[in-house]
Amino acid sequence: MFEFVWPLAFLLLPLPWLIAKFKPSVAQTNIHIRMPSVAKLQLGHSKQLHKRAKVSPLEAIVWLLLVSAAANPTWLDEPIVIPSEGRDIMLAVDLSASMTEQDMEYQGRLVDRLSVVKAVVSDFIEARQGDRLGLILFGDTAFLQTPLTRDLATVSQMLTEAQIGLVGRATAIGDAIGLSVKRFEAREQSNRILILLTDGQNTAGNLEPNEALILAREEGIKIYTVGVGSDGRRGFGLFGFNSMAGSSIDEKTLQHIAKETGGQYFRAKDVASLQQIYAMLDELEPISDETQTFRPKVSLFYIPLLVVLGLLFVAQLSVVVRAKVRG
Repeated sequence: MFEFVWPLAFLLLPLPWLIAKFKPSVAQTNIHIRMPSVAKLQLGHSKQLHKRAKVSPLEAIVWLLLVSAAANPTWLDEPIVIPSEGRDIMLAVDLSASMTEQDMEYQGRLVDRLSVVKAVVSDFIEARQGDRLGLILFGDTAFLQTPLTRDLATVSQMLTEAQIGLVGRATAIGDAIGLSVKRFEAREQSNRILILLTDGQNTAGNLEPNEALILAREEGIKIYTVGVGSDGRRGFGLFGFNSMAGSSIDEKTLQHIAKETGGQYFRAKDVASLQQIYAMLDELEPISDETQTFRPKVSLFYIPLLVVLGLLFVAQLSVVVRAKVRG
């Protein structure tokens, strides 16, 4: 689609004709400015500009092109739909030693907690179109594995490649929250969400959970906490048979963190409950259905200007040629 951005510029079109009609004669004024005439280049005669009362065709064409350029001709491409602004979601995943406990059933067999988390959270990541996701892994300390990005495939791959012991074997919940606060500070105000997934209690790190909670609340970060592990179900871990798998989750602290930041605490005792938790997050943090459209614009003002330069060049060239022929 073609349009002029400033169509009111065409109101200037009659200006040369008005000047030619109403300009004072030489006899009426002793002060005047002599300027080269485009008409003189075209006609090639020796009449003076002040004796003419008309605008030549070449002058008319040049003026029309100049006004057209001033009106800023623009080509509009087809509208492009821009997805609505999503959420900023940071995932903090516990990689402590207890995540190796095989107390969760998946596809008919008992598997370790981390494998279940990877399978379910990977599906959650793939469904986050329009959101910016980041990944924090924590053990003895917290480590930013992936900054906030819309490259969901990279976030999913980094989670899949995470291994127990990568950042130690303890549980630094406070450090994970503190690191997420630091990463959110670098971004503009947005719908900031931290999903903290752990199967234990804070046993390491430089920042206590309550201290990190205060920082998160001041920055307006909403924290959803997820406790992973069966409720006293018999399972296997690194050190053999374990009849109290999942019993070490500090649910009181996780509930307090979620409540104080406006989030919610969930308990994932099996695969189905973990899947349900992530499905509920879309209802708790909905994305606006409003969409925006964008139409790419290409400004074409330079085209009439180039034509003007071309006409003036041809006119000047014709004068030179005629002068040589006469000489």
